[in-house]
Amino acid sequence: MDPSKETDEHWMQLALTLANRAAAEGEVPVGAILVLKNELIGEGWNRPIGAHDATAHAEIQALRDAGLRMGNYRLPDTTLYVTLEPCVMCAGAIIHARVGEVVFGAADPKAGACGSLFDLLPSDGRFNHRTGCRGGILADACGETLRGFFQSRRRRQAIPTIDK
Repeated sequence: MDPSKETDEHWMQLALTLANRAAAEGEVPVGAILVLKNELIGEGWNRPIGAHDATAHAEIQALRDAGLRMGNYRLPDTTLYVTLEPCVMCAGAIIHARVGEVVFGAADPKAGACGSLFDLLPSDGRFNHRTGCRGGILADACGETLRGFFQSRRRRQAIPTIDK
């Protein structure tokens, strides 16, 4: 087996653990891990509801955590592992942070900015920094985490209440 794939799966599994933490908090289950030279330097999970902050996506949380730990908002040569393809907002932050590569699990056909809906990473050459991007690492597990969360939510909403 390719050693980089093994590493990708290891980091994505950690991101999935954070996605489950988001789900436990009632947030959409997305988790992110930022790695530099095979060392975790930042982590985050979705927290927009709990933080009352529309920008509190897992990727942004991981970038903030890494920036504080590293003492710099620029994070070159890092790899961001995220369970769901980043959106446009997160792609912008990733570019500004100078992240080297994004590795995602499940594609996001409704909001993905790494080729599904938009192609900001890495194809858009208008930016002064290019971030590599590849997807599909533990895609089934990442997708199932999201599907299970939304199915559970729909079931709860479908339960009728009895008025007395």
